[in-house]
Amino acid sequence: MGKTIRSILKRDRERFRVPCGVQDTVPIQTVWKDGIFQVGENQYSKTWQFTDINYATAGEEDKKTLFLLYRELLNALDSNATTKLTIVTRRLNRQDFEKRILIPYREDGLDSLRREYNEMLMDKASGGSGMIRDLYLTITAARRDYEDAKGYFSRVGAELSAHLARLGSRCTELDALDRLRILHGFYRHGEEGDFSLDLDDSVQKGHSFKDYICPDSMELSPDFFLIGDRYGRALYLKDYASYIKDDFLAELCGIERPLLLS
Repeated sequence: MGKTIRSILKRDRERFRVPCGVQDTVPIQTVWKDGIFQVGENQYSKTWQFTDINYATAGEEDKKTLFLLYRELLNALDSNATTKLTIVTRRLNRQDFEKRILIPYREDGLDSLRREYNEMLMDKASGGSGMIRDLYLTITAARRDYEDAKGYFSRVGAELSAHLARLGSRCTELDALDRLRILHGFYRHGEEGDFSLDLDDSVQKGHSFKDYICPDSMELSPDFFLIGDRYGRALYLKDYASYIKDDFLAELCGIERPLLLS
């Protein structure tokens, strides 16, 4: 197992190039409308969003069942690919949420019902703290070309949907605009409602998609980074304890600050 992991890491390692501009900090080379990104030499990635399950409130027997089903999901993942589970905790952007999720009012006498339903959606989305949590699963694999990657991710997506459905979770495949919107929210935090990108128009004009999502500036220091006017820090777990509680990730994500946990 250790030899396999080392070979995958060696294969995925890319030569580091010093960024000459903020666009170069976006680690994507080519995008396709169906959500497949080329992120390195013959390296392609695809992202799925899935819903959370009520593990914490489940009984002991249900927890054991969910744990075994989750183990089946992990074992079903391709050992020759890199799989990343990402938990994004962010502040609810009301303007963006209203535009994309809430039911628009029509002045037909039923707006009172729409208003009540929209308020329920807002309360459920924010959880009363103003923070919302998104769950993503990204798979990166080495393939000859885009067509080969497309067939591979089609098979993987069907397997993921089936395993997550057994866990009681819904799996959604993200297209290019969905993935770029997530990156835009990270690089330009607080401007989520301003995201507007027409890939066809950008191609015709010869514009790069990176121009729409990259920050105005980025500075790197030994113990923090600065994106625009926001400070951040990257931490990692160097040594794992011999025993970790099942609510370990929930405690980390309980911090009411914007964060990405992979």
